[in-house]
Amino acid sequence: MVKAKLNGTLLAESNDTIMIEGNHYFPPESVNMEYFEKTETHTTCFWKGVANYYNIVVNGETNKDAAWYYAEPKEGSVERVGKDFASYVAFGRGVEIEE
Repeated sequence: MVKAKLNGTLLAESNDTIMIEGNHYFPPESVNMEYFEKTETHTTCFWKGVANYYNIVVNGETNKDAAWYYAEPKEGSVERVGKDFASYVAFGRGVEIEE
C-alpha cells in the first residue's frame, strides 16, 4: 500500500498507483479530496500534456500547488505509460510518500 501524507494527515492511499518519472500517481478515488483546492496553476509536459494543480490544506495551513494531475493526457502518453493516468494525482512540495 502506497500512502501520501502531509504533516501526518493521510491524503491518499492505494495499491494501484502508477509510477511515472519517479512519482507515484494515485487513482482519483483513492485521494481524500477534502484537503484539496483547485488552483489556476498549469504547466505543460512535452509528452504528458497540461498539468493542473491543487493546493493542499491541512489544519488551516496551505501547501501551494503541492499536487497535480493531467485531466486529458497528451495523445500517445497513455501508450508510453502503459495505463490511462487521466486525473491520477501526484504529489510534491513536502508531501511524504510511504511505500
